[in-house]
Amino acid sequence: MKILGAAIGSCVHVAGVLRFLALAEEDGHETTFLGPATPIDELIIQIKKHDPDVVGVSYRLTAVSATNLLVDLKQAVIKSSLEMKRWVLGCTAPTKPIAEKIGLFEEIFTGFSTDEDALAYLRGHSRIQPERKHPLNLMTRLTTKSPIPLIRHHFGLSSVEETIQGITRIAESSVLDVISIGPDQNAQESFFRPEEMNRNLEGDGGVPLREPEDLRQLFEASQRGNFPLLRCYSGTRDLVSWAQLLKDTINNVWCATPLLWYSELDGRSKRTLKEAIVENQRNHHWHATHDMPVELNEPHHWSLRSAHDTIAVAMAYLSAYNAKAAGVRHYIAQHMLNTPLGTSPKMDLGKMLAKIELVESLHDQTFLSLRQVRPGLFSYPPDLDLGKGQLASSIYTGMMLKPHIVHVVGFCEADHAATAEDVIESCKIARRVVHDCLLGTPNPLSDNEVLRRKNELVRDAKLLTTAISLLGNKKSVNPLIDPETYVQAVKLGVLDAPHLRNNPIAKGQLRTKMIDGACIAIDSDYGNPIDEITRLRQLGFEMTPDQALRLPFTVERFETQR
Repeated sequence: MKILGAAIGSCVHVAGVLRFLALAEEDGHETTFLGPATPIDELIIQIKKHDPDVVGVSYRLTAVSATNLLVDLKQAVIKSSLEMKRWVLGCTAPTKPIAEKIGLFEEIFTGFSTDEDALAYLRGHSRIQPERKHPLNLMTRLTTKSPIPLIRHHFGLSSVEETIQGITRIAESSVLDVISIGPDQNAQESFFRPEEMNRNLEGDGGVPLREPEDLRQLFEASQRGNFPLLRCYSGTRDLVSWAQLLKDTINNVWCATPLLWYSELDGRSKRTLKEAIVENQRNHHWHATHDMPVELNEPHHWSLRSAHDTIAVAMAYLSAYNAKAAGVRHYIAQHMLNTPLGTSPKMDLGKMLAKIELVESLHDQTFLSLRQVRPGLFSYPPDLDLGKGQLASSIYTGMMLKPHIVHVVGFCEADHAATAEDVIESCKIARRVVHDCLLGTPNPLSDNEVLRRKNELVRDAKLLTTAISLLGNKKSVNPLIDPETYVQAVKLGVLDAPHLRNNPIAKGQLRTKMIDGACIAIDSDYGNPIDEITRLRQLGFEMTPDQALRLPFTVERFETQR
């Protein structure tokens, strides 16, 4: 389309109209800007000269002065036979009802409007039915909103009824795109075995889902406002049964499971480590066969337990590797910031860019990953005002990674489970940060410290991946997707974390320390930092840096697990 824009009358405020035109240009439209304080007669002359499809005018002064100006504009438009043009207006909120009565404008933007609203208009979505305007498919919704990332938030209160009411309010607020339903631990572990539930833990950690109808009601509650997508935790047992249930009831937009966790490793399930890996992989494959996106929330589980950054980066790669081996086409790569506690923004960016480089090295015509960023669980202080600052700071750092999805963690996380009002407020804070960051952020790779840390972690993660592959027995077609290989890696301490001390199935001897904002492995005797080659040699692996470079990190390495 050809779009002409101007601030009219005595209005010299052009930021809004210029932003609208900039978005239009980015979306492929041809634009012309006439400038501030454009007289109506001059506007009419320029419209006849340029013959635009859309005329965007802006008036940011008082509603009283706008009344006569907009009446004069309409009369001039009719006199010049230009009423068939498409007219849009940017104005203050008090002016909007006046402009609506004028009857000239097909769209009116105020200070409450967002870039998302402008893009919806430019793409012809603003006048269609809400059900069609807000697709219930992840990839379509991403395309519709681009370059604005999707906003996601966790939600689950201690009763089904409260959660239904909360989802209704959140959906009507139109502040987020994906609601992640958090079931209580009873549901996650024993939904299909209700006789095993501990009734004393009813509603502990989330919503007490007990019947399929509970999930259907949550879905119905979401069908309003901007029709947010729903997703739900995959459970810690009976994962494929959970997958089918969620697909049938809430149209689960993507699944999220770890690779090694929710097992005897962390106590969130009674599954043995090997059983957990096998079932998790089966779950990934089930979703792949149904062409549903998959997220492996594996890497940050290691960071949450103070494993050094190399393990987190290696497991980011191996998670994506396993998803691709399972046949997953669209993969959600989650990047939890601020973890472990004390991680600096610079070192966070270095770590996440290392993850991105390795994960996205797997991209081809069969596999695509999406970047999802989120604040760290442990980074929030109990003071709610400080929590809001932490939320904004984390989202700003995450936006430098150019994410497709922003997973908002409520500012109240350290004090209480987020209510609907908390979710709405947290998303508004995040949306404003996203808005400003889309205007332009620094390139983290131009910082030498970030680049050095990224390169260091890519090298060390390859070494660690090589060590894991060397553990595979001769019967294994591909050790990097073999459950027994990962069991051995945990037992021998190749994969380890300080929090696993005294864990019966893990070595639990890794020591780490926060040094200059990064989580580093240290010598257990002297407390000095050690590099990954040294750590692996202490575990019995004689390796050189060149060995990692000889390991194929391409699709030819895959033998798809079925």
